Amino acid sequence: MRLSRYFLPVLKETPAEAQIVSHRYMLRAGMIKQASAGIYSWLPLGFKILRKIENIIHEEQARAGHIAMLMPTIQSADLWRESGRYDAYGAEMLRITDRHERDMLFTPTAEELITDIFRANVSSYKDLPLTLYQIQWKFRDEIRPRFGVMRGREFYMKDGYNFDLTKEDALHAYNRHLVSYLRTYERMGLQAIPMRADSGPIGGDDTHEFLVLAETGESEVFYDSEITDLKFGDREIDYSSRAQCQAVLEEFTSRYARTDETHDEALFNQIPEERRRVARGIEVGQIFYFGTKYSEPMGATVTDAEGNKVPVHMGSHGIGVSRLLGAIIEASHDDKGIIWPEGVTPFHAGIVNLKQGDAEADAACEALYASLTALGLEPLYDDTTERAGAKFATMDLIGLPWRITVGPRGLKNGVVELTSRRTGESEELPPEAAVAKIAAIYGVAKA
Repeated sequence: MRLSRYFLPVLKETPAEAQIVSHRYMLRAGMIKQASAGIYSWLPLGFKILRKIENIIHEEQARAGHIAMLMPTIQSADLWRESGRYDAYGAEMLRITDRHERDMLFTPTAEELITDIFRANVSSYKDLPLTLYQIQWKFRDEIRPRFGVMRGREFYMKDGYNFDLTKEDALHAYNRHLVSYLRTYERMGLQAIPMRADSGPIGGDDTHEFLVLAETGESEVFYDSEITDLKFGDREIDYSSRAQCQAVLEEFTSRYARTDETHDEALFNQIPEERRRVARGIEVGQIFYFGTKYSEPMGATVTDAEGNKVPVHMGSHGIGVSRLLGAIIEASHDDKGIIWPEGVTPFHAGIVNLKQGDAEADAACEALYASLTALGLEPLYDDTTERAGAKFATMDLIGLPWRITVGPRGLKNGVVELTSRRTGESEELPPEAAVAKIAAIYGVAKA
């Protein structure tokens, strides 16, 4: 993409309403624009990253054997009355009435709707296990929306639901989701720690939240510092193997890690003092096992092998897709702007032409742009007539991991400058070597 043809309305000054780093940088980098309190338009740069995150989630859900679908944003209140949650949910639910005076609601979550879909279509244990999920917009009418996409009223969310014959089967699904989420977050350059948490209005006794450590986190967290040394890495897991999934759960949850809602001071104090940590965390996902909480009152049953009708055991699992953008920025930034991990960057590299209009510099930039594009990579070429300082400031603000700087002086020596956004380190390379290095970083074979 050529910057001269892209819509990137960057701001030099920080809007007064932005209180935390992610909100400031998302506004300044032209990623979002507020439409009303807690509701945002996603501009091209923000939308592009949102899609990158969404694609990673889809890929990891498919790897785990989960099936994508899509449910509506507006639901009938009747289903929620069946489950008993319509009056219990609270003021965060946006309740509306259609033209026929029927009670409706804007979806805050979809346990009732997915249970209704299941009971209408599945009747035998032979169709289990089954895990369905969607990535869809949700709405919760927060009393004080703040911090941009971190605590908005409208948000983009992955929510999934497993249906199993027995509790043991459902707990395997729980473990499978924990494994899937660990892999998902690491692909985004995040360390999301699974912590024992409170189930809230979803219900159930087994639940873990995934939290990213950040000073601006809404939750106080208590953990054993050894947990931050754990990495999922590139290990291969057979998701059908109960032993493998259970082993990963035990590895990542055996050390103390809890939110303030479930914190146990006595257990915490059993950790050696030098390993005790108290910090803030941003919730980016949660998994639940809630048994027959919804299936029993709503009649979601199957016939088992003995011919008995039994309620299915269920669980749910969610990832805050739009919230993840804010969490990544909170975890990865400096005083110049965002630092995107390679896995979610909107463009793989930026190309900065220090002398737009110079025939040699223009030709070198065009060749770099063509070479990277031919490899299936997406460069952002700053072909504007802005001064060099302004071009560098924009590239630092939007946070692309790599920048190639092209100028007449370097070209006289046959080199361009390749700079890492994360470390600030630069090296001079021939243009083709710079392309080859970026291709290797992203795992692309150089033709």
